Amino acid sequence: MTAVAVTGLGLVTAAGIGAQATWDGVCAGRCAARTDPQLAGLPVDFSCTVPGFDPVAHVGGRSRLIHDRFVQLALTAAREALADAGLDPAGWDGARVGVVIGCGLGGVATWERQQRVMRENGPGAVSALLIPMLVPNMVAGNVAIDVKATGPNLVTATACASGATALGTARDLLLAGRCDVVLAGGSEAGVSPLIVTGFAQMGALSRRRDDPAAASRPFDADRDGFVIGEGSAILVLEREEAARARGARIRARFAGYGASADAHHITAPDPQAAGVLRATRQALCEADLAPEDIDHVNAHGTATPLNDAVEAGALAAVFGTGPAVTSTKGVLGHTLGAAGAIEAALSVLALEHGLVPPTANLENQDPKIELDVVAGAARRGPLRAAVSNSFGFGGQNAVLVFTAA
Repeated sequence: MTAVAVTGLGLVTAAGIGAQATWDGVCAGRCAARTDPQLAGLPVDFSCTVPGFDPVAHVGGRSRLIHDRFVQLALTAAREALADAGLDPAGWDGARVGVVIGCGLGGVATWERQQRVMRENGPGAVSALLIPMLVPNMVAGNVAIDVKATGPNLVTATACASGATALGTARDLLLAGRCDVVLAGGSEAGVSPLIVTGFAQMGALSRRRDDPAAASRPFDADRDGFVIGEGSAILVLEREEAARARGARIRARFAGYGASADAHHITAPDPQAAGVLRATRQALCEADLAPEDIDHVNAHGTATPLNDAVEAGALAAVFGTGPAVTSTKGVLGHTLGAAGAIEAALSVLALEHGLVPPTANLENQDPKIELDVVAGAARRGPLRAAVSNSFGFGGQNAVLVFTAA
């Protein structure tokens, strides 16, 4: 099968703006959660938001007026990814360039803001840009407008697997010959009073209000839920032979993709993890790799008690205790539809640097989780291949395999 290469990546997360800032943050292993003024008075009043993000500086003056935050984050990440790949839209055939971005929620901040406007000032005060600012498909649409990409333009919505599903879909477009280049990833800015309250009512969020920086605790015996975050990651994908022909740097190979449905419950994972196991084995088969070839797993690792336990069981069933496992949600929180793309980008960086970031706040690993979870400090060592897991409400699973360049 033709190889797909990662030639560029861009990141905007709670650890900072830019791939280097995010990588440094996750390797330092300090949780980015902090008390969030917009959540004051709620049962959960902390989050992992992007610090110091100025849309005017990063996207342009009109962006504040015409784009919701989830689009602003994606545009910032996409521009970094293109520059990293050494691609100039002025020199490409836009019809051969696709955009596929995962998003679970869309413009929730715009929705809440315009609801207040209507309630307080009447329907005549509602923005004419309400709909194009809030619908999820506009994240891919606006990136395409920005870079003049006129090929396939898609948004995937598989809840917290959306970003990983987008990458897998982009890979399929390249292998089918539909595109020569695809900008793929995820973006989400879902930190809002209504969304946070909804997750809190479900019992999905950590309640550690007295110590937000210790709240995200994947695989820890004392975990009590995830910390909501925001962010974006965009990867530039190309067929490897074409990338090498233009002299591009190959950051990693996107070697395999597996997708499945649990068909079990609207929110809870299948306790037998049958869908996860099927997606994992499919991804390994497509990559032509055996379980012992995998040196690193970037786990879904949300820090919810049931999800971590089920995922750990699935990983142990396939890989035993071999790979070095981490959950970067310990640092970045759970970025929902963007998480799979962010973690894919971090898997690429781990392969590139030969370094597995630690799982923040892992002080007392759950004894039922029989995995080699990296804690305390980043672990150095040769890494040949990495798996990135993403699972979403509705039982939607996506597993990605990357190999070192």
